[in-house]
Amino acid sequence: MVLATLPPARAQTAGAQHALSAVAIPAATTAAPLPIPAVAAPGLPHRQDAKPAVAHPKAAPLIDSAMAPAPAGSGEIVCRRPARLARLDHPLRHTARRLAAGKPLVIVAIGSSSTAGAGASSPAASYPSRLAVELQKLLPGHAIAVLNRGVNGEETPDMMARFATGVIAAHPQLVLWQVGTNSVLRDHPLKPHAVELRQGIGQLKEIDADVVLIDPQYAPRVLAKSETTGMVDLIALAAQEEDVDLFHRFAIMRDWYESQHRSFDVFISRDGLHMNDWGYACWAKLLAASIVDAASPPVASVAAPPAR
Repeated sequence: MVLATLPPARAQTAGAQHALSAVAIPAATTAAPLPIPAVAAPGLPHRQDAKPAVAHPKAAPLIDSAMAPAPAGSGEIVCRRPARLARLDHPLRHTARRLAAGKPLVIVAIGSSSTAGAGASSPAASYPSRLAVELQKLLPGHAIAVLNRGVNGEETPDMMARFATGVIAAHPQLVLWQVGTNSVLRDHPLKPHAVELRQGIGQLKEIDADVVLIDPQYAPRVLAKSETTGMVDLIALAAQEEDVDLFHRFAIMRDWYESQHRSFDVFISRDGLHMNDWGYACWAKLLAASIVDAASPPVASVAAPPAR
């Protein structure tokens, strides 16, 4: 059974073969591909030429294009997996050992509003809840708990203040840390954030858990800020220098917009900042595949070191 916790705790189960297959999720209304600017106009939640998002979008399958194309005329929105962006650089050794031992896997997702699920239609549509469902499909038979520790409006120091009770107390094998967006939105300088981020990574590495950083979302209100690119680069540098993984959310969402010609209405909510149900579901689907790939190294590298 997969457990994704949100206040109040919610349990979800799913079973499927080890493959990236279609799942039913709410999807926003799409617009025909049109010429796209390099950066969205500040303050605009959607492209001016896009069809307006509907308040209660109909359910539509989410399909990984590597597995199957959307049927012609179906109106389905394809969740594409750009391998060059979705791949994690380091093996998830603690996660792999836990899975190999057949023991329950505990994952903590800590972050701000996009972890908590702002913009989603329900707690079940948040990325941690969707991640739990996707992981169960890829890892049938394993007990996996995905704990949602997202709090709206928080920055790096706020999250670090909750590490003891929100992360360490859960004894996770994998920590997903979404950072950076609120500091950018509030025009805070980058240098202090770089120091705090490294301090936080150090604390997480001490608990014998794999760490995956998640950078800001590619959304109009984020793109309107001058420090956005600097924050994305800062997080990437910290991940590289601290030898932890990075899930390139910003680049993946930019690929949706610039390369796949998806209107912001497809993956961003009306506020021009938070992701919608489709955006969270596609993010979770790609992240789940990345986790499984990185937790499947050669058996020799997964085995625990011999006792001396």
